[in-house]
Amino acid sequence: MVNKQLNLTQSKMNKLLTTSLFLLLFTSIYAQEVNTEPITHTVIEKGIGLGNVIAVVISWSKNKSILYPILHGILGWLYVIYTAIKDWNKK
Repeated sequence: MVNKQLNLTQSKMNKLLTTSLFLLLFTSIYAQEVNTEPITHTVIEKGIGLGNVIAVVISWSKNKSILYPILHGILGWLYVIYTAIKDWNKK
C-alpha cells in the first residue's frame, strides 16, 4: 500500500516537473519584447500560399492531370471557394 502511494506520488512529481520545465522553456521563447520602433508587416510575399496548395491538391484529386492543378494553383483561393460552393450545392 505504501509502495503504491509512493509510486503515485513520484508519478505526480514527474508530471509536475515535466510541465514546469516545459512552461519555463517555452515562456522564454514566446515572451514578447518591448520595442518602441514601428512594426511593419508584409502582406503579400513571393512564394506559394496555403490557398495555392489546397487548390492544387483538390484539382489533382479530382482530375488526375498536370495542366489543371497548375491552372488552379494560379487561381488559388478562388478555385477552392468555387469547389466548396459547387460541392455544397450537390448535397
